[in-house]
Amino acid sequence: MKKTLAVLLMAVLSIAAFAAGSAEASQTGSSLMLGMVTDSGTIDDRSFNQGTFEGVQQAADELGLQCTYLRPSGTTTTDYLTAISDLYDNGYRFIACPGYLFAEAVAQAQEMYPDLMIIIIDDALAAGIGPNTVAITFKEQESGFMAGLATALKLQEGEVGFVGGLEIPSVQKFNWGFQQGVKYANDNFGTSIGMDPSNFVYQGSFADLAGGQQLAMAMYDKGVDAIFAAAGGTGVGVINEAKNRRLAGEDVWAVGVDVDQYTVGDMGNGESCILTSAMKDVTGVAYDQAMAAANGTFQGGQHLILGVAENRAGIPASNPNLTPEIEETVASVAELIRDGSIVVQDTADGLIP
Repeated sequence: MKKTLAVLLMAVLSIAAFAAGSAEASQTGSSLMLGMVTDSGTIDDRSFNQGTFEGVQQAADELGLQCTYLRPSGTTTTDYLTAISDLYDNGYRFIACPGYLFAEAVAQAQEMYPDLMIIIIDDALAAGIGPNTVAITFKEQESGFMAGLATALKLQEGEVGFVGGLEIPSVQKFNWGFQQGVKYANDNFGTSIGMDPSNFVYQGSFADLAGGQQLAMAMYDKGVDAIFAAAGGTGVGVINEAKNRRLAGEDVWAVGVDVDQYTVGDMGNGESCILTSAMKDVTGVAYDQAMAAANGTFQGGQHLILGVAENRAGIPASNPNLTPEIEETVASVAELIRDGSIVVQDTADGLIP
């Protein structure tokens, strides 16, 4: 891709800031208050939750607006709806909800609070999109494809694996796209990369760092050279194992997800174990929607489907672990996706499920 999807690392507000914000319930002009509810992961997952909140936070910082997040007490619809309601009752009229688990809660919230501007990321809201709601989904298969291509070109030969969090469409599409990218490299660029089905697994959580590290340990011990971790905080466990092994002299890699996770793989010696990252611009879309809400240009009632053509999916434009030649090759293939010459499938047909 020719556009770098920047990720800004910012400090989150304390719960005290949330309490202080309760006194600012007026929602006229520049007093709009921006909120977010986290999904099953944590705000510091260095992936999906954190990336989304950084976009909301950036808009708030630029406009001088009150901003905070809440982590629900659990992962049921009631838990999510309670957190949304708590923010609403304290004056927040824009709320970002990152994750498909919010679908039912958002469907209910948009009926309960017709003046609430709300976005849901990673779900098309099949129950119906309200007039003040925006549903946003990504073509994860396209960024997965580009990450798979880059990984194969870097390794040239060897084995790759995949660790997903929950087995849900957004994570599955990363997996399926990654496999297609590896196969494309094998078929068109002479690489020889194996994909053993036993090395493509779903851990079942986005917040089990130890579980992710254990899966990575087993795969690397079996001879896997690079693992694509699409698993939030669980994926950080995979990255940590790759980091430890590279520091011990092993030539293994991790592939990041959602945001550019190069810094997550920082080994303290100026290098990173992150070969590349399959990105979707959650930070950018959260920022854009928050800015639109604050500026009076929020356009509810729509479902946005974003991919390479919209500059919202891909890999980082630059990574020290990839040669300029690899980056140029991936960029040229991205243009084929952009113009429709390559269509990356979003199903498991013929692939490892």
